[in-house]
Amino acid sequence: PAGEDIDHLIGTSPQMQEVKKLIAKVAPTDSTVLITGESGTGKELIAQSIYQKSKREGKPFVKISCAALPETLLESELFGYMKGAFTGASATKKGLFEVAQGGTLFLDEISEVSPSIQAKLLRVIQSQEIIRLGDTGVIKVDVRLIAATNKELRKLVDQGLFREDLFYRLNVFPITVPSLRERAGDIALLAEHFIDKFSKTKKLLTSDALKKLEHYSWPGNVR
Repeated sequence: PAGEDIDHLIGTSPQMQEVKKLIAKVAPTDSTVLITGESGTGKELIAQSIYQKSKREGKPFVKISCAALPETLLESELFGYMKGAFTGASATKKGLFEVAQGGTLFLDEISEVSPSIQAKLLRVIQSQEIIRLGDTGVIKVDVRLIAATNKELRKLVDQGLFREDLFYRLNVFPITVPSLRERAGDIALLAEHFIDKFSKTKKLLTSDALKKLEHYSWPGNVR
């Protein structure tokens, strides 16, 4: 459909055109990007678009939801561990920073990481080095970071729930994804896209149906 000129991003509204401009601007750089927006607005698609337009395209694109795992598991997933580092560690395992070497690591729901992991992430960003759990040697990593959250990190910083220094390291190039109700002009395009995707026969929306879709509040956004 019209408007799908940057990968999977459908929309010709002024808000989406601005998002596409920001993607085109930041993608060729190695800048860390912080993507914000309500749940369901397509923050992961934005991250994928940045990766696909970057010089790291073709290298790994690794993603993890920071809210999906408890702290200890998230730490071992990100940084890896040595054999015998803890009960059940029967073999040495690479962390996602190593898996993403040369590519891009997408940290979704970054607001959910604990203070301890926030400190370790800050150290990785500053030094470009990681230490596996149970190890003393450092491993150099070359990874571009993209983070996303549906919360206001600045407020969490003010409340003492998120490190200010990490916030500034992540917020190098911010992109805010508009909610669907802010870009009602794109609803016809999105509806056409999903009808084509999920219907075996061509269907058309009546003007009344489209009007109802455009006046709905879409609390779940595009998702």
